[in-house]
Amino acid sequence: MPERLFVCTPSKLGAYEDCPRRYRYSYVDRPAPPKGPPWAHNSLGASVHTALKNWFALPADRRRPEVLPTLLKGVWVRDGYRDDEQERDAYRRALAWLEAYVGGLDPTDEPVGVERVVAVKTGVLAFNGRTDRIDSRPGPHGPELVIVDYKTGRTGLDGDDARGSQALALYAYAAERVFRRPCRRVELHHLPSGTIAGHEHTVESLARQVTRAEAAARDIMAAERSVAEGGDADDAFPTAAGPRCAWCDFRRHCPAGSAMPGKEPWAAVERFAGPPAAQD
Repeated sequence: MPERLFVCTPSKLGAYEDCPRRYRYSYVDRPAPPKGPPWAHNSLGASVHTALKNWFALPADRRRPEVLPTLLKGVWVRDGYRDDEQERDAYRRALAWLEAYVGGLDPTDEPVGVERVVAVKTGVLAFNGRTDRIDSRPGPHGPELVIVDYKTGRTGLDGDDARGSQALALYAYAAERVFRRPCRRVELHHLPSGTIAGHEHTVESLARQVTRAEAAARDIMAAERSVAEGGDADDAFPTAAGPRCAWCDFRRHCPAGSAMPGKEPWAAVERFAGPPAAQD
């Protein structure tokens, strides 16, 4: 019988590559261990992402910077902040980011997709993911698609971050097959700094990222089979202890993670640099 496909999203694959133990707590253990308190940087990122989605949902003649305060207030997520003062400051910063960002956009440009789900199957994966935005831009042989991913966390993103992002590569690979148009360029739009980090993939580089994802999927399925057959879950899903432990939702349940110093839920917003892992 053919082996079942591994159903996955970028978050699911990323959880395993960051730390197999975190993957286990998120996707294997049932009931899953309770998560820690919500993170303010996640609330901030979600608010900005949703405001941009709603901005593009407006008719082109209403896509003006002056609508942004209403859009942001309507979707603002309040969880995780230290106090009202920090939350108000975060809101003002987020609004300034949005105003500067949309000020550089042509409101009449219609993306191919906003918060669009793309999906593809390989011999190992059944992948699906929600892209922040898919643009259409002129290419040497006609229109080409571009994957755009918004970032509100850590600074210093560059072309290497765009090139190495498995999520962006899988989005591009899937979008090319969904829309039947070339999709090789991926971009990280960092709103706090107003910078764009981009990379032009090739057919070969996208294939390498797919192969990497398939290898991770095989490892995950092997670990899950081991646990289902009575193997030790701790051995099948070891902890990858390191700086990310400080930001892990399951730190208090993990012996190795709980030995690491933790971060307050608002710490990343306090310095507006984000956690070690780039936000989705």
